[in-house]
Amino acid sequence: MNTIIDTNFNFPNQKSFYKGKVRAVYNINDEQLVMVATDRLSAFDVVMPKGIPYKGQILNQIATKMMKETEDLVPNWLVATPDPNVAVGHLCEPFKVEMVIRGYMSGHAAREYKAGKRMLCGVAMPEDMKENDKFPEPIITPATKAEMGDHDEDISREDILKKGIVPEEDYIVLEDYTKKLFQRGTEIAAARGLILVDTKYEFGKTKDGKIVLIDEIHTPDSSRYFYAEGYQERQDKGEAQKQLSKEFVRQWLIANDFQGLEGQTVPFMSDDYIESVSERYIELYENITGDTFVKADVSDIQARIEKNVLDYLK
Repeated sequence: MNTIIDTNFNFPNQKSFYKGKVRAVYNINDEQLVMVATDRLSAFDVVMPKGIPYKGQILNQIATKMMKETEDLVPNWLVATPDPNVAVGHLCEPFKVEMVIRGYMSGHAAREYKAGKRMLCGVAMPEDMKENDKFPEPIITPATKAEMGDHDEDISREDILKKGIVPEEDYIVLEDYTKKLFQRGTEIAAARGLILVDTKYEFGKTKDGKIVLIDEIHTPDSSRYFYAEGYQERQDKGEAQKQLSKEFVRQWLIANDFQGLEGQTVPFMSDDYIESVSERYIELYENITGDTFVKADVSDIQARIEKNVLDYLK
């Protein structure tokens, strides 16, 4: 199964290289970033030992489509996509927070709620909620961006401002953009028979000081989706929701005694399991975008990416 796990390109005018959990980012002449979406799979802030076929292509193509579908609302960093796994955009200074927004009490919020907490990132959660219930209004629960290998941490608006992580006038814009993107994402999902449950957005500043959306948007790695059909029925019966997100990987890891905690070992992932995860990602792609997934040529992914990026940079 041909996958791209690591990259080590050396492009013309390359100034620096950064390896994220899933993406490899190349700085070209302090003007543009070439962002390569690898097939690495990260869960509980741990990168799994094996890649997932076509995952990078899927994430990159969903994010590209969603940026085009929201650029009338919020400016973004994207300039071009010269390869199925590659996005090229303006060099930005990223804000050191992820803007997490939740329409439903799921995932991390539900785990905190189950533990008896009724405040998340300084935001009150109503009493008597069941897991996967809809919040009266979407809530913004930011997280600090962790270095590779560390865990992102919840943080309140008050602490972000108090610690000077983001200036208040910028933070007001981030909140406004987050709400607008989530509303649009909710509408796009609804048109495709889905519920956008929660997601995260990342923002940066261009050289001329403009705040723009960066990184991925509305992908299964950054978002959680439910199928709309049967949602209420499942809630009423206390059944688990049918999900379209990376949560199925997290649940498999939890069932195999792994939550990224100290001393825990990532469970063995068989080729059959890897193949099933790849198929789930393709299903996610087709449901989220409404398009049929076309597999790129993976006979030599590294060479393909290098050629396409070099052709673009010329």
